[in-house]
Amino acid sequence: MGRHRTIDREAVLDAAEKVVSRDGAVHLTLEAVAAEAGISKASVLYDYKTKRALIRAVIERRVAVETAYIQTFVDALAGEPDALIRGRLASASRLRSDEERAVAFNLCAALAQDAELREPIQQINRVQVAEIAEQSTHPRGAMLAFLAAQGLMLMEWFELHCWSAEERERLVADIGWLVDQSPGLPTA
Repeated sequence: MGRHRTIDREAVLDAAEKVVSRDGAVHLTLEAVAAEAGISKASVLYDYKTKRALIRAVIERRVAVETAYIQTFVDALAGEPDALIRGRLASASRLRSDEERAVAFNLCAALAQDAELREPIQQINRVQVAEIAEQSTHPRGAMLAFLAAQGLMLMEWFELHCWSAEERERLVADIGWLVDQSPGLPTA
């Protein structure tokens, strides 16, 4: 009978996020993750055969965590008009932690160099764009609100600009105004 596995995949991913946050995705190695997790490299290799597979698992987990976070806001608005986009906007009010921002920022180098690693993020964005278009009372206004909220969050994640909590709240409220608008094509 084989030995029971005792290494927790979540612990390996936690260690990988710490390495990415601290050293960047470029410097992530299976050895560094193993050392951070206090396990052997063979234990990391058991679940993640390559650095790319490990980075993809980190990306997929970050996407899942963010999606679940947003969903809590959407669920709280269930039954209300435009709950999907309004829930997304409510989630945009929270400033992400330094660690969350560092992981996102440092994963960008890997994402920029590898189309396969971008796929989980592209997939969730395709789903979100389609859902907003299908479920919104004013799809164009909701799409503009989605894009504005994404821009706000990306600027903060990449430390291009950080707003105070009060200003972020005001900006998100202003972006929310777009949800009820029906912009059309500009007139000549």
